[in-house]
Amino acid sequence: MRPVASDILVAMACDSDFDLAATAAAQGRLNARPAPPVTAPSRLPHGIQPLGLGAERDGVIYLPPGLSLTRPAPLLLLLHGATGSGERSLKRLQSLADERGLILLAPDSRRRTWDVLMGGCGPDVAFIDAALAHVFARFAVDPARLVIEGFSDGASYALSLGIANGDLFSHILAFSPGFLAPPSQAGMPRIFVSHGTQDTVLPINHCSRRLVPALRSAGYDVTYEEFEGPHTVPPAIAAAAVDWLCA
Repeated sequence: MRPVASDILVAMACDSDFDLAATAAAQGRLNARPAPPVTAPSRLPHGIQPLGLGAERDGVIYLPPGLSLTRPAPLLLLLHGATGSGERSLKRLQSLADERGLILLAPDSRRRTWDVLMGGCGPDVAFIDAALAHVFARFAVDPARLVIEGFSDGASYALSLGIANGDLFSHILAFSPGFLAPPSQAGMPRIFVSHGTQDTVLPINHCSRRLVPALRSAGYDVTYEEFEGPHTVPPAIAAAAVDWLCA
């Protein structure tokens, strides 16, 4: 685990010889921002839609029934676990998205897991930035409910990328994270963490029971839920996280 205090912050200045987008991606910084849609469809079909930005690995967008063309909706960026996919990650929150009118954006990692776990930020940050820009251009998104969520490796990445982009994400949902390694720090998003006491994949004593006190010591508002169970996201925990988000 790396600390989240000021000693880990990365200077945001970049040399003119470097590509600005690549530099931002290496620092874990996302440039996309919500704005009034400029290429909104004439009607909004609900259900799972392909993201359409990648060839072998892409991702999906989920639009709940009754989504408005003009009324901004909460957006959740879902990050899958190792060897997973965006579409598989929808199962955690799809029914809750229908109940609460949430847009779900679930990209695929470029490799078997997210770049920060493979040596450093870069390719996945750039792809996620493009995916967010794609959604912002088409759908009305509520900037006060712009959430990054993940499970397992995805939860570690959600914490890392969410802390680096707390001026974009209002909330972080981290289900059974293993660590956090933010390459930079901006803003102070609210954070929800859950972890099973019987987790043998990412044992709770080495993970969330260390991460949560460190986050709180750094000044973050953290809601923490432990449950009796293994490396999973129980439906009751997912519902509690969404209730927390929408409160």
